[in-house]
Amino acid sequence: MKAVCWHGANDVRVDTVPDPKILNPRDAIVKITSTAICGSDLHLFNGYIPTMEKGDILGHEFMGEVVELGSAVKNVKVGDRVVVPFTIACGNCYFCTSDLWSLCDNSNPNGWLAEKIMGHSPSGLFSYSHIFGGYAGGQAEYARVPFADVGLFKVPDGLTDEQVLFLTDIFPTGYMAAENCNIKPGDIVAVWGCGPVGQFAIRSAFMLGAERVIAIDRIPERLQMASDYGKAEVLNYEEVDAGEVLKEMTGGRGPDAVIDAVGLEAHGNDLMGLETVT
Repeated sequence: MKAVCWHGANDVRVDTVPDPKILNPRDAIVKITSTAICGSDLHLFNGYIPTMEKGDILGHEFMGEVVELGSAVKNVKVGDRVVVPFTIACGNCYFCTSDLWSLCDNSNPNGWLAEKIMGHSPSGLFSYSHIFGGYAGGQAEYARVPFADVGLFKVPDGLTDEQVLFLTDIFPTGYMAAENCNIKPGDIVAVWGCGPVGQFAIRSAFMLGAERVIAIDRIPERLQMASDYGKAEVLNYEEVDAGEVLKEMTGGRGPDAVIDAVGLEAHGNDLMGLETVT
C-alpha cells in the first residue's frame, strides 16, 4: 500500500509499504477513506519529538471502512464506516474504567521509555513516535487498529466523512479545552490562537454557555474565520496590547476563563531556522 512516511526532520515521503495485518484478536484493519494533517504533525516534521524512526507511517486523524476483524471484536462488523480516536485504550485498566482513556496502562508497549522521559507513561498513540508505542498511523491506504472493540466508533447512517472526521482528534481537543474552563452562563472566554483547535474551542465555548468569546491571533484569515464563523470578538496582538484591551473589553476585570490554543512551536522559531505559524 501507499503511506506517508517520516524519514527525518523536514523529510516526509510517500512510500510503498507492506499492508497491515491482524496481530491480535482485538485488532481491526480499516481501509482509510479520509484522513487529516494535525498541528501536532508539525512537531514530528520539525524534529521536536524523539524516537521517530525512518519509515514510520504518519497520521493520527483518520476514519474509514472496516475490512477485517479479529475474532474478539464484536462491536463493529466488516463494511461498517468508523471513526478512529487518536488515543489507543484497552478499556479494562484502572484508567480506562475511570474514563481516563489517554492514561491507559496497557496500550503502550514502550511505557518504560515514556516513564524515563516523562515520569509516567500515557496511552499508546497512533503515529506519534516510539515513546508512545510506535504504532503505524492513518495517512495510508489501510491501518491496523488495536483494541478495536474499544476504539472504533461506528458512523451513523447519513453522515459524510467531512461531518465526522474531526471527531478523531481536533474537535475533541478544542471541546475539552472549553469544558475544562467550567463555563457558566454569562462568562467571557478568551482564546489565544485561532488555528483549527482554537476555532473549535471558540465554538465549543459558545456551545457550553459562554456569553462572549474573544479570540486573539495575528493572522488576518484566522481572525476573519473566528469572527465570521465563530462569532467571536477578535484582537490582533500585533496591532494592539491584547492584555490592556482585554481589560477594557471586560470592565477591567479580565476574562472569566482563558484557553491557550497556540501549540508547541512559536512563530519565528530561530532554533529550526523556520517560521512555523501555530
